[in-house]
Amino acid sequence: MGICHSSPKTKKFSEDGENGRLRYGLSSMQGWRATMEDAHAAITDLDATTSFFGVYDGHGVLNTSLVIPLVRLYLAGKAVAKFCAKYLHRQVCKNEAYAAGDLRTSVQKAFLRMDEMMCGQRGWRELAALGDKITRFTGMIEGLIWSPKGGDDWAFEKGPHSDFSGPTSGSTACVAIIRNNHLIVANAGDSRCVISIEGQAYDLSTDHKPDLEDEKERILKAGGSIDAGRVGGILNLSRAIVVKDEVHLWKTSSLQCARECLRGGLAPSTAGGEGCDNMTMIVVQFKKLIF
Repeated sequence: MGICHSSPKTKKFSEDGENGRLRYGLSSMQGWRATMEDAHAAITDLDATTSFFGVYDGHGVLNTSLVIPLVRLYLAGKAVAKFCAKYLHRQVCKNEAYAAGDLRTSVQKAFLRMDEMMCGQRGWRELAALGDKITRFTGMIEGLIWSPKGGDDWAFEKGPHSDFSGPTSGSTACVAIIRNNHLIVANAGDSRCVISIEGQAYDLSTDHKPDLEDEKERILKAGGSIDAGRVGGILNLSRAIVVKDEVHLWKTSSLQCARECLRGGLAPSTAGGEGCDNMTMIVVQFKKLIF
């Protein structure tokens, strides 16, 4: 769950934008949590006919050795969330399936590509640069000394962290891609996407939870365990970019729930199951019916 403040930080980051097909507004707030671990991406024109929106909720801490003896670097899940917000949509575009019009395949491969890119020297450096002040400085120094400039061949960058196997912290990912009259939604974890049509809310994503039979079977076959409904007795979700703790905002799956959350304020504790997590929401309005 992480550490919570005695009072919430209610300062919000908000933005909006539009093109000829749609308009959006987004807002994020740290809330009760000690740090802000959410990240997002809102690109109205991924190309001439495509828009991309994503919410990423990071959590967890990684310890890994630095080149300076006895010094430890902490890469939190928020760095993983920022990494996904920076790179996932770019990888969607780079996949050859994207140009062929196969959004489903390009998105699936982009999700898996995130895990690959966060390994090795360049993955370590990029995560460090997206972290807190000390890690940003360390990532900058490593970039100047060891990492080659430019290029997209991440696996072969050399440096003191060439054998870095990737973070043990992680992030959920929930993305929506609109191309012409098609809407593709993909998610890992339990950040959630819903659509409202004439006031009626419909789920567009399914939470990945360890108490679902197919998820439970997959975890046990992989040698994992489930204790008190949590993977390893810790995580209340079964899939993520790397690994991620649970999100508590969307316990009721409807747009009406989102409206009530915005009107009613923040949950002050986890006693009622609401949680004290960071909050990020993107609302997209279609200017004309596309389905």
